[in-house]
Amino acid sequence: MSTTAILQQCTNSCKSFFQLTKPRVTALIVFTAVIGTFLASPGMVPLQLLLAVTLGIGMVSGAAAAFNCLIEQEIDARMARTQGRPLPTGKVTSIETSIFASMLGLTGLALLYYFVNPLTMWLTLGTFFGYAVIYTIFLKPSTPLNIVIGGASGAMPPILGWAAVTNSVTPEAMILFLIIFVWTPPHFWALALYRKAEYAKSGLPMLPITHGDEFTLLHILLYTIILVAVSLIPFVMGMSGIIYLAGAVLLGAIFFYYSFKLYKKYSDTLARSTFRFSINYLMLLFAALLLDHYFRIDIALL
Repeated sequence: MSTTAILQQCTNSCKSFFQLTKPRVTALIVFTAVIGTFLASPGMVPLQLLLAVTLGIGMVSGAAAAFNCLIEQEIDARMARTQGRPLPTGKVTSIETSIFASMLGLTGLALLYYFVNPLTMWLTLGTFFGYAVIYTIFLKPSTPLNIVIGGASGAMPPILGWAAVTNSVTPEAMILFLIIFVWTPPHFWALALYRKAEYAKSGLPMLPITHGDEFTLLHILLYTIILVAVSLIPFVMGMSGIIYLAGAVLLGAIFFYYSFKLYKKYSDTLARSTFRFSINYLMLLFAALLLDHYFRIDIALL
């Protein structure tokens, strides 16, 4: 085999392992965790700590995603959205995935333990266990409320970032957790609606399958209303000022518009747009928190 062929094979293998980490999901997790570190710090976060948090949480999150792919490879093979993943296509084997995920996760935990603090490491390990084991193995295949209960794992990153700086879990960190926890159901159910046929084929008891579209649409709307209310808590509790308040109100109004329109007249196209906006909503909301943290304007100053 030529050198070029060997390099190409190595490149393809690296791409496959990288895909196992669900990079877009991991990026969002790391983003909210990093925002948590900045919000917990009165000034700039030390560079070494920031790098350790980013790499450590990113590695453990990627490992959890890889284990999720390993456990669900047969389900992934039955769904158009996931059948091109490395395991269903045979680009990597189950043994290779197990070794890769284990090494990645352990390395991430070691980084957090030695360069951040033990509390952050243990919280991250608990988050990993919650997603890769409790959610993937037990909740997802057994209850239509899987994403509601399992959403707790996905809501943990800001707490991890906060604990990295303060070595504690404070009420402020729990507010950030609550925002993502309430955001998760309407975000995911929008996806489940326009992917309903695929989930039915997979055998997973997603809400649109077990309770129907109308029930799901109503709950997307209700959860969105709750989310808009919860997103105002940082301002009410004095965590943020006018900049965040303006962003939360504007983003909440847009999210409500999508959810209400979806409830009144459903279409797969609109559900897809709602799902995509929900991702932007979370990123922009946390970005507004960060901007407000460093350039805060209070009502008293206006």
